[in-house]
Amino acid sequence: MAIGRRGVLAGGTALWVGAPAILRAQAPSKVNVSHGFAMHGAPKYPADSGPPEFLNPNAPKGGSVRFGARGTFDSLHPFIVKSVPAAGITSIWDTLCWASRDEASTEYGLIAETMEWPDDRSWVAFTLRPQAKWHDGSPITVEDVIFTFDILKAKGAPNYAFYYHDVLKAEKVGERKVLFTFRDNTNKELPLILGQLQILPSKWWATRDFEKVSLEIPLGSGPYRVDTVDAGRSISYRRFPDWWGKDLWMNRGRSNFEVMRYEYYRDATVMLEAFKAGEIDIRQENVARNWATAYDVPPVRDGRIQRAEIKHELPTGMQCFAFNTRRDHFKDRRVREAIGAMFDFEWSNKNLFYGLYRRNVSFFGNSELASSGLPSPAELKYLEPLRGKIPDDVFTKEFKLPVTDGTGNVREQARRALSLLKEAGWEVKDGKMTETKTGKKLAFEMLLNDASFERIALPFKQNLERIGIDMNVRTVDTAQFKRREDDFDFEMMVDSFGQSLSPGNEQRDFWGSKAAETIGSRNTLGIKDPAIDSLIDQLIAAPDRDTLIAVTRALDRVLLWNHFVVPSWHSNTAYVAYWNRFTRPEKSARYAPVAIDTWWVDEAKDRTLQRGERK
Repeated sequence: MAIGRRGVLAGGTALWVGAPAILRAQAPSKVNVSHGFAMHGAPKYPADSGPPEFLNPNAPKGGSVRFGARGTFDSLHPFIVKSVPAAGITSIWDTLCWASRDEASTEYGLIAETMEWPDDRSWVAFTLRPQAKWHDGSPITVEDVIFTFDILKAKGAPNYAFYYHDVLKAEKVGERKVLFTFRDNTNKELPLILGQLQILPSKWWATRDFEKVSLEIPLGSGPYRVDTVDAGRSISYRRFPDWWGKDLWMNRGRSNFEVMRYEYYRDATVMLEAFKAGEIDIRQENVARNWATAYDVPPVRDGRIQRAEIKHELPTGMQCFAFNTRRDHFKDRRVREAIGAMFDFEWSNKNLFYGLYRRNVSFFGNSELASSGLPSPAELKYLEPLRGKIPDDVFTKEFKLPVTDGTGNVREQARRALSLLKEAGWEVKDGKMTETKTGKKLAFEMLLNDASFERIALPFKQNLERIGIDMNVRTVDTAQFKRREDDFDFEMMVDSFGQSLSPGNEQRDFWGSKAAETIGSRNTLGIKDPAIDSLIDQLIAAPDRDTLIAVTRALDRVLLWNHFVVPSWHSNTAYVAYWNRFTRPEKSARYAPVAIDTWWVDEAKDRTLQRGERK
């Protein structure tokens, strides 16, 4: 069913008064005007729809919720590399569009009332809602949108420059209309990417240094504003009663808590105990051992703490032990493969994870984008031109990771690793893996930011010692970890690369050659490979869903066979524990299974806990 208004214009100049020359020069073209935009197909919800079925529009407002956060923070400015921003800070700014939680790659206007784009998607224009306002009551303007785009691209964290690389400029073309002109029409996802833009107030920033870390409370536009700040220790947000967007269809039933508070803890174990003691209200558990053993406590047994296991359809991305291929000893993929072979996932899953996890075998796992088996004809269309520039195994073998029997016996894996290392010019001398030409020992540091990973890294270390490789495990605080990650000052570390159902520009930031040289980029692996750059470009330019899937699978294979990472594990279930004072919608969204912003304080349950049953 067609949604929104669609029309054919008589000519470029009929678009708007003062249309830019690039449009005036074009032949008459079909322009779409709608309240929503889907990467492929049409949006599900009509304009001014009723609330989505995963929301309760009658959810009561009020009450408070307390979350735990680990580490510390030094800033309320999350848009620059230097910042360690406070948890939850992005809730104070609205975006141009709202991303649907039960549709793949679909957005609806939030600050934007409507959006316009030609069929070739060579530009997009947003018309702002007249009621969209900052917390001080002043309107959100086209100038604010242009300022935000320009400042993020010029001075924001590196990922913004990569995201907006193909956007030439933003300009005002009407009192409430902003036009984004693209470099060409190859990147079909750009309207969605720009819809995710969090708009910042140009007048507030006019007297401030955008590149400076700051704890000054910013001017926002969203459902919450900063209430209290205890630098590095806690931050709380209070619901803004006059939020301009509270009555929009996608917001009725969201942002229900009066106050959200984040308490910081330096130690993950202490944070878990704080939850069980009632100092934290809701906890999303990401340690399998904890879920299996740490919740056998009276509040769980008597029902004061509830536990939920929520299935989801989110792409799992790639959590991994990441190699920094800028280091000489990791430049040879045979060395990387050998080291990866010594990670015994089956033993870890049996003895540490209680069988709750699955091994990652794709950078796009739990989705149709993941590669499997041998390349299909559709994938070979993009792989064949790269033959000789990518590993030959891409064409002839199904990618499989070593599998053990879970007993801790890794003899076969050790033999394979030693063979690979010998091919790469290494041999064991005096019990140490040694480079034949230089006499250098193969030793490196595994950098962690969470002590809970030590129990996983240490058995890995022991396995590597069996073949003469020394791996030193070092755990640092979150601030130091972030600084070293941003500066690429590590040899190996725990990392993760989240993925969406519509991968695009962010792939340049993950694996693009230019990003490898940009401090603070997400290309922590240091990948500089023209073949991978080519696949990324073709992925971004994919004209339809089938092409996107084929190119993404081809990219997945090339990344996997280069052994840039030691894949770790994932679960397609979200594990959540919470004190029994909340109610959540009966149905979860497909792509946002927990969505705590849709929960609310249940007064009856809360009173039960307050009658001395909760400390």
